[in-house]
Order: sequence, then structure tokens, then C-alpha cells
Amino acid sequence: MRVSAFDFHLPEQSIALRPARPRDSAKLLQVSEKGEFTDHNVKDLPSLLREGDVLVLNETKVLRAALTATRPARAHGGGGDVTIDVNLHTAMSGNEWRAFVRPAKRLRDGDEVHFSESLSATVFEKQDGGDVGLRFNLAGPALSAAIEATGQPPLPPYIARKRAPDDKDIVDYQTVYADGEAASVAAPTAGLHFTPDVFEALGARGVQIERLTLHVGAGTFLPVKSDDTKDHHMHSEWYQISPETAGRINQAKAEGRRIIAVGTTALRALESSAVEGRVETLTDDTQIFITPGSEFHIIDGLMTNFHLPRSTLFMLVSALVGLDTMQAAYARAIENGYRFYSYGDSSLLWAAKN
Repeated sequence: MRVSAFDFHLPEQSIALRPARPRDSAKLLQVSEKGEFTDHNVKDLPSLLREGDVLVLNETKVLRAALTATRPARAHGGGGDVTIDVNLHTAMSGNEWRAFVRPAKRLRDGDEVHFSESLSATVFEKQDGGDVGLRFNLAGPALSAAIEATGQPPLPPYIARKRAPDDKDIVDYQTVYADGEAASVAAPTAGLHFTPDVFEALGARGVQIERLTLHVGAGTFLPVKSDDTKDHHMHSEWYQISPETAGRINQAKAEGRRIIAVGTTALRALESSAVEGRVETLTDDTQIFITPGSEFHIIDGLMTNFHLPRSTLFMLVSALVGLDTMQAAYARAIENGYRFYSYGDSSLLWAAKN
């Protein structure tokens, strides 16, 4: 399909720079199986679901992957010390990351950069577009701990261009159920709306909660530069689903109960795992690219935020409910003051039925 089919005009004032407070006060637009729209708030989610429904969360934890480093002055010319902005985007090994840096022109292979007294890295395999390799002096959990102590939340570019991250973002840009070692360089933002009160109400409603892990990469923010979807190279992300979780989801499907992914990352993991309509592939790197015409084998619904024009995520939601319906839903959201992107409002989308 032509990428231009997924374009729409989004006013600048529709982009959220801070989350709703409290989290569950965010608006929620429901799109029914028949393409009908109703307006709600996230705290209404339990009433929109039914007993036996299964909500699947991505419990990945966001790494404070936005860092500032110093490249010391070179001994033979080249000026003094240089301050470098670093956004880690892909872990390559226990002590190697790829990162987007600015100004990349002030770095070359072999340069050493310093983040703190105890954390430094050597530049290797510098590529175009400000993409460089960083080989750190620490590895594994020690490296993760040092990054957490030094870095800031990796706010998406459309927020970072407007303001710097601050202490509020440390809490705001993390789900209340995040677990394990911090490894994602972007939040699974649909989950940012959940609160203990919402979980309590879901439990009372008889909604089953399941968790998986997909480490979100910075590729989720990369624009689609090709003119046709078939020419777009999709980024890769690692996911893991426990055998116990897979078994419970497969049992629910066999019983005819609905599976609802919380966020496009949970959806990507579930649909990547599918073998003959069951969750079977439990650990993998996924490059799944979902566009209109794609089939959904596991999920029946999706809770997700509002996405960028011409993005792979807008293509994904259009595949679920239909492009015309999604364009109409977004137009309604803009007209009614819904807030877009990572800190914005939410939607509950049900797979279109003929």
C-alpha cells in the first residue's frame, strides 16, 4: 500500500507533553467490531470488558537510556572537550550498545567518552545518521546499574524537542507493573494509564491478567521513509512469553474467551508467537510488520494510544479495524480534544467483523 494512505493532519496542540493525572483519568475512545465510536475514560475500562476476558500486559522496564557524555579534548588539535548527547537504542552484547549521538561529527572510531567517574565507553563502527557503537568499561548488571544512576528517561523525540526530561518523567514514563532488569529504550505507553484502582476493578470484573516481556527499541519512533509499505524495513525487538502464560492464553482461546493486548508491543509479541492459532514461539526476535490485509491469529482487541501519521503503528491499528474506520476515529479524537502519542489518551479497538 502507499504510505500516503496513512497520513492525516495532526494539530501541534494535540501532542501531549505530560500525562493525565491521575493516570486512569485519561480519555479512552472505544471502536466496536462494527466501527462504532463511544467516548470513555481509562477508569471505565473494566466496565467495557466482560468476565473471562484476558488482558495481556508487556511488563518490560524502561532503561534511563538518555545520557550525556564528554569527549575529552584531543592531544593534537580539534578544540577542547565536547559534550555529547547519547540515546542508547540497541544492546549488542553485555557491554556494547548502539546509540544515536549528537553531534556525531565530533566523534570518530576509537574515541573515548566519559559519562561519569566510573562509566566510560569507546566508540566503534560509527555509521551514518549519528548511529555509533559504544563499548563500555562495565558489563551486564553493573552496566545497567551505572546507566540507571547516570541517565534520564528516554523521552520520544516529539516530546524531547519540546522540553528536557525531569524527575517527574522517572515515574511517569514507567508502568506501575514494570518488572525485571531495565532494558527497553521506550515505554510500552498503553500501559502507562493503569493504576492499582484499575487493576482492583478488573479483578472484581473477573478479567484475567497475563504478562509477557518485549523490550521496546527506538525503532518504534523511526519514520517510514519509503513510498510503499512493501519497501519498509521493520526494526527488530526481542520478546519472551513464559510457558505458563502461553498455556493460559491458549486455554482461554480454546474456551472462546477474548484476548486483548495492552499496547502494540504486547500485540507484536503475541502475533509473532502464533503457530496455527496458538501461542507457541515463546522467545524470539520479531520484525513483524502488520498492515491492512494482515491476519490476526491470537488477539481480539487492542488497547493503545494514538499514533503518528504515516507510522507503522498507525498501519497496525488500521489493519485491526480498517483504514477508513481508523481515519474516522482519529478525526473524531482530534475534534474532541484527545491527546496524542506517548503521554496521550487511549483507545480500545476491537477487531473488525464483517
